Amino acid sequence: MPTLTRREFLKVSTLTAGALSVSFGLTGCSDSDGNNTGNANSRVVEFQHGVASGDPLSDSVMLWTRITPLDEGGSISVNWEVARDAAFTDLTHDGQMTASAAHDYTVKIDVRNLLPGTRYYYRFRAAGISSPTGITATLPLTTDQVRLAVVSCSNYPAGYFHAYAAIADQADSQMLDAVLHLGDYLYEYGMGGYATDAAEALGRTLPEDNATELLTLTDYRKRYALYRTDTDLQSLHARLPWIVVWDDHEVTNDAWESGAENHNEGEGDFTARKYQALQAYFEWLPIRPAREDDKETIYRSFRFGDLVALQMLDTRIIARDEQLDYANYVVSDGHLDTSSLVSDLTDPTRELLGDAQQLWLQSAVTESLSLRWQVLGQQVLMARMALPAELLLQLQEVYAGKADASTLQSLISEYIELKQRQAQGDTLSASEQSRLDTVLPYNLDAWDGYSAARERTLAIFQQAGSNLVVLAGDTHNAWASLLTRQDGTAVGVEFAVSSVSSPGLESYLGDLDSDTLAQALTVLIDDLRYANLSQRGFMIVDFTHAEARAAWYFIDTVKSRDYSLIEGPVWRTPAGSVSLEAV
Repeated sequence: MPTLTRREFLKVSTLTAGALSVSFGLTGCSDSDGNNTGNANSRVVEFQHGVASGDPLSDSVMLWTRITPLDEGGSISVNWEVARDAAFTDLTHDGQMTASAAHDYTVKIDVRNLLPGTRYYYRFRAAGISSPTGITATLPLTTDQVRLAVVSCSNYPAGYFHAYAAIADQADSQMLDAVLHLGDYLYEYGMGGYATDAAEALGRTLPEDNATELLTLTDYRKRYALYRTDTDLQSLHARLPWIVVWDDHEVTNDAWESGAENHNEGEGDFTARKYQALQAYFEWLPIRPAREDDKETIYRSFRFGDLVALQMLDTRIIARDEQLDYANYVVSDGHLDTSSLVSDLTDPTRELLGDAQQLWLQSAVTESLSLRWQVLGQQVLMARMALPAELLLQLQEVYAGKADASTLQSLISEYIELKQRQAQGDTLSASEQSRLDTVLPYNLDAWDGYSAARERTLAIFQQAGSNLVVLAGDTHNAWASLLTRQDGTAVGVEFAVSSVSSPGLESYLGDLDSDTLAQALTVLIDDLRYANLSQRGFMIVDFTHAEARAAWYFIDTVKSRDYSLIEGPVWRTPAGSVSLEAV
């Protein structure tokens, strides 16, 4: 099929981005129970998918719900209310809007004219049925502390969403301000695909009408509907406002601007698939569109008083060039054509953010220079993660099941010994030094595969003199690293979160102990300070005027209804000094 441009797609498509209403205050509409219109057989069964709020500002917040009709077709009148108290005696806003099949019966309200730093309660009502009550909050104008729960990579068939439940349970005791979801809110694979092997035993199989890979708008909508039946996910959505970005699996694996690893021949036009996936994303999540009819732009800013400027980036969909692949640089003797690889890795034209987003980020940082912390919420690892080439290639062989762990274990021991000797001031032979110095990026899908783009981005913060913290997801593992430029200058720190349920590196290592590899990586990768390669969980990231610190929490199992919460390490970075310290 010919490739459609975005403009062509919008011309031929009847899709829109979801019903959205803007409210400025009380209207008196909430006294009515709400009535069905259109198809007389359409009536509400229940609010099967809960409620949610998101994109909080100091004076506004997005509210969301979905109505489940008995029969598709027609429309349903929905009333909603916002109050300062759980009993809804102190109403501040109300209104009425229509849910219809055109938007998959989702409704979104941009509630404005709210007070800063204030907790609010909200609910919906249709055909005499009330939704659960949700709790949300606006951002403060001044504050001494910001505390965010950070999550990523929630795979329904792979395991239970205990991380969501644990965060909801701690919302008050931890004084959490918001949830940051850094992508892979859902996965596009069908049954029999990635991480579905335990789904039947867990009671988390994909339903028959949605058990194949997602390709159409209907497919994506049904997958969101499945995920949003999860009670732990509903609980956390109802408890705190969320700030979200997509990664690749909201469309398909290893996506870039005009294609993806998991978009194959016979699956239609990628651009059409992408925009249908993003259509469903905007319908099902409480995200505020950047502009009317713009369902592709998700980079945006949030300001937490005078303390934190949070810039949410899109490193995946709108501008990313295709990922490089080591397999394309293997020459006839089985070695890598390193000169061609390095040339492509350092190509200054390779894009991850794109010109428009880069200019926006420059402006956003300039406008928030007075704030103590600049924070980037984005998808993939930004830190430099280079490993000795020999070790990396052997690691990839183990991942692919082409080699056992014994050879890799021996190589790890050799390289650690070399690194330790070097640190102690021993003189290494030319061959030994060459082995240490010949390094390759660990993950070409991360910023390591776009080094010029990383240099441009870090330069913004270095020139601004900002206290920079980058938050990342994607890898299903936990990391803490310094962020350095190519000349070695440290510019900021990165805290990366493990997954909610998607398997981590431990599932690819065979007989190699994941803790052994994690410890080796912290020795062999100069900027890496901490790694956990085997546990699912979340982070609580805390900002004060003195420091930023990340606390990792892990779930002992996502394969059982019963679980225990494990407190992981805490790492901090002081304001005014680019460093990482274990607490």
